Amino acid sequence: MTRDTRGTAASPGGGAEAADTDAAGRAATGGGAVPGDWRMTRLLWPFMLASAVGLVPFTIYSTFLVPIARTADGSVAALGQLRGLGGLAALAVGTALAPLIDRVRKEWAAAGGLAVLAVSAALGASGDFLRLAAFCLLVGAGTAVLNPALTAAAADRFDNEAAAGRAATLITATQSLTALLAAPLVALPALLWGWQGDLWAIAAVSSVLALYFLLRGRRRDAGVPAEKAGRPGYLESFRLLAALPGVVPLLLVAMLRTAAFMGYLAYLAAFYDERFGLGPETFAVVWTLSGTSFFLGNLFAGRLLSAERPRIPSERLMALALLVALSALVGVLLTRSLLLALVLTALVGVGHATVAACVTTLLVRRCGSLRGTALSVNAAGMSFGVFLGAGLGGIGLALGGYPGTAAVLGGLTLVALVLARVVARSTPPPTAA
Repeated sequence: MTRDTRGTAASPGGGAEAADTDAAGRAATGGGAVPGDWRMTRLLWPFMLASAVGLVPFTIYSTFLVPIARTADGSVAALGQLRGLGGLAALAVGTALAPLIDRVRKEWAAAGGLAVLAVSAALGASGDFLRLAAFCLLVGAGTAVLNPALTAAAADRFDNEAAAGRAATLITATQSLTALLAAPLVALPALLWGWQGDLWAIAAVSSVLALYFLLRGRRRDAGVPAEKAGRPGYLESFRLLAALPGVVPLLLVAMLRTAAFMGYLAYLAAFYDERFGLGPETFAVVWTLSGTSFFLGNLFAGRLLSAERPRIPSERLMALALLVALSALVGVLLTRSLLLALVLTALVGVGHATVAACVTTLLVRRCGSLRGTALSVNAAGMSFGVFLGAGLGGIGLALGGYPGTAAVLGGLTLVALVLARVVARSTPPPTAA
């Protein structure tokens, strides 16, 4: 089964439904070619939907922070600080549970993450301050399990390396698109039922999806015997992952890239306001430009990397994208031209999105049966990168203004570029299945 999707094992149902899904998967990958995005979407839509749902709770929280603070009888600053609890929970849970992603059915891991999201949304809808703190903690913990489980499960549906990598990048592209569109999508229904109604809707959708993935995992478990005897232990999984050529520097590239990009985004609105006088309403256009560039960069880079014989190796493309991202980020924070700043802002998004697609593709291809562990550690590292970037970017701003921020964040990107060269010189394992 070297060219087919894992149809029967991955199908949500048995009997004729499983056979139909298996046949569709085989047709999509016939002849060793990577399926088109539309065919992949037809196979992976439950994973893509669940990955989108995972980003919505914090979008609701950020979008309606002021009315939430009013309901909770707290200050906006205090409620905003609660959001950081999610990042800490994601870091702790993502790291602690990383090896377990590969030791249980990934559908079950996804179901567990969705169930936690459902509980968190219900708690958040109460508007109570302590329950909102629990909401932030649980959303961070739930997504730390959900996102790597979905990405790894989508990749596992294909034995073809190129197709597996493309499946994983489609999940990350879905998350990028959700991040771009989620704010207006949650604002519109809130006109009808308020922010609390939004959270109850997420609780309901997450519950349904959790049940779906639970049943899907049980049917897979009934159809395919689990081979737990040959799986590495908890600590052994970390040791084996660290021993894979180029994986540790690759994980560091992802963390540093995230730190640079999120540190840049943390101060982008203030920069455009101070340098070009763009208020919040006008800056929304800049934010949309950045988000759209990131989504398109992630989508098309993933497609480019999914070719059986890509025109440019993933490692080389990653290094080139980091160089573009470094030049554009420093250029944005130093330029005095609004038009040039807008062009460079788009290039920053494209560059970082391309690096993200390369990291995901390389982890899926190089880590094989440990890809769930790798993706979970990667997600935890990126959570740490968010805090690292915002903190270091602020230090640079305090010490040297925006040139200081450019120096600090550019330095992080430069270190990532050096590590990318280390990844390129490492020899990947002979197989990634």
